[in-house]
Amino acid sequence: RLFLEKTSGASLKLVTQVTKRELKPIKKWQRLEIAFLQTHGFLLKSCSSFFCLKQEYFNHGTVLLPIFAEKFKFFFLMSPKTPKESVTILTDLVLPAETNPLNNLFGGELLARMDRACSIAARRHSRRIVVTASVNHVSFAKAVPVGSVVTVEAKVSRAFNSSMEVYVDVWIEDRESGLRSRANEGIYTFVAVDETGSPVPVAQIVPETALEKERFDGALRRKQLSLILAGKMVADDATELKALFN
Repeated sequence: RLFLEKTSGASLKLVTQVTKRELKPIKKWQRLEIAFLQTHGFLLKSCSSFFCLKQEYFNHGTVLLPIFAEKFKFFFLMSPKTPKESVTILTDLVLPAETNPLNNLFGGELLARMDRACSIAARRHSRRIVVTASVNHVSFAKAVPVGSVVTVEAKVSRAFNSSMEVYVDVWIEDRESGLRSRANEGIYTFVAVDETGSPVPVAQIVPETALEKERFDGALRRKQLSLILAGKMVADDATELKALFN
């Protein structure tokens, strides 16, 4: 039989009755919320610091049944996440076939690399199919010469209903010193969809570092500006954007 062991606060983890070891196959479902389980009738009884789950949600006491997994899938997909959980780093070399007549990397080739990194970051955050909705900003600070080692770093800066803003930085590495310099940055917007292509909700972002908080706050202003330019929002309703001029 499986139990939920109380760890800290209202956090629980699945353990076996005999060994009290945490079950590895559960992965994202290792941490469950007591209040949520009690509200939805999953808890049968409690004994000391352990909570017993109703037997119908388990198969031979070792694996979760699909019905239990489905009930909790949406709950865990919507649990708030930090930007570092979506970090994606792609490192590659600039080859001659990818350059222009000046032997610098094609802008389109770099945009494609950025789009791939941002796509992976959005997918890691949402755990859904994601599609590119827009490229809000791209800045080419310096040329990327042939033979350069290019590193593209992307992570979700903010999530809204079904859309996610992904901030991407591009670095080039000096061959001799190994020092990195920023060559490019961009802001992409992705939308999470289901198998039919319909938008689905995504988890919210909880920024941690000062830079993450700065980008998180700026994301709402950028979204409001995009909505105004697209005619989908009245300027008077853009409270965050108006605050910049007050």
